[in-house]
Amino acid sequence: MKKVLSNEKIKENAVVISVCTKKSDSLQRKTDEINRLCFSSELNVVKNFYQNIKEFNKATVIGSGKVKEIKDFIDNSNDVIDVVIVDYALTGSQMKNLSNEFKVKVVDRVGLIIDIFAKGAKSNEAKLQVKLAQDKYILPRLSSMQGTSGRFGSAGVGMRGPGETKLELNKRILENEMVSLSKQIDKIKKQRLVTKKDRLESDVPLIALVGYTNSGKSSLLKTLVNEDVYADDKYFATLDTLSRKLHLGDKQFAILTDTVGFISELPHQLVDAFSSTLEEAKSADLLLHVVDISLLNEDNGIKEYQANMEVTDKLLDELGATKNRLVVYNKCDLLTKPVLLKENEVLISTKKKLGIEILINKIKEKLNLI
Repeated sequence: MKKVLSNEKIKENAVVISVCTKKSDSLQRKTDEINRLCFSSELNVVKNFYQNIKEFNKATVIGSGKVKEIKDFIDNSNDVIDVVIVDYALTGSQMKNLSNEFKVKVVDRVGLIIDIFAKGAKSNEAKLQVKLAQDKYILPRLSSMQGTSGRFGSAGVGMRGPGETKLELNKRILENEMVSLSKQIDKIKKQRLVTKKDRLESDVPLIALVGYTNSGKSSLLKTLVNEDVYADDKYFATLDTLSRKLHLGDKQFAILTDTVGFISELPHQLVDAFSSTLEEAKSADLLLHVVDISLLNEDNGIKEYQANMEVTDKLLDELGATKNRLVVYNKCDLLTKPVLLKENEVLISTKKKLGIEILINKIKEKLNLI
């Protein structure tokens, strides 16, 4: 007999499938990351399944044996399973096939990340950008989502809209909405370019905080500007571009801007949708690459924080962001061994306020203010 809970605020129960398609894929890293994404989307992970893909199944991605194993677990679980999360970018037909097999809602990696963005969007621009990303994602999967949303409900993970708006599963409405959203976003971009031009003409240096999501960027902004800035221990806790004046002493200051966090296999819909916040990294005079150095789990000789750095550097290079970068290793208070730093690296702790003065001096040095 399955447990039925009546608490309206109870989290959705999820089964998670981690999929490895390349020899270089780290199963541990992928599993940790998808579970953290589920936590950020307020899902309760009941069970993790794993699949190394050797012979690709076009219909379901994972093999028939694994499908049966997961189906049996769902059918016999003491917990009601609300959703299956697949750590892979599924086509509409694959999503529908898996949903038909499991008899529950299926959400892929892209849909999960967009769902987190939908929950986190606060400003009008962020909501418009997320809605456009959702529409681009939904349109090619429309038939499969129409086939499952009615059967499994139209709420919860994968079905949320920014600002609590209802997702519209209608092709013509979606297409018209995408045109309207694009026009509204273009208008906001033009307004921002005017503001940006004024700022560049003022000769005030621009510093952008970049880094893997949950590395402590917002906490660092809060520490440096001594303001109460929202920060949370979830992926993509802040989505909107946030700029503050950073005093550097001797009547010198810069504009410090937080940007959206990076993540491996960032959905291209979201790279496009959040080009506005990433534009700050492209036009910055200095990038502070914030790294959570406490992530020391190792896989194939590479520590987790190093893998996160590689992802961020690759995306920054693709964006054409400035090479003037300063690596800021955060959470040094959690280390038990000393770290050998290179010239372009600083060790800090935003929690313990360690290394902040050294960081300020490094910033001034990189901006030629000393």
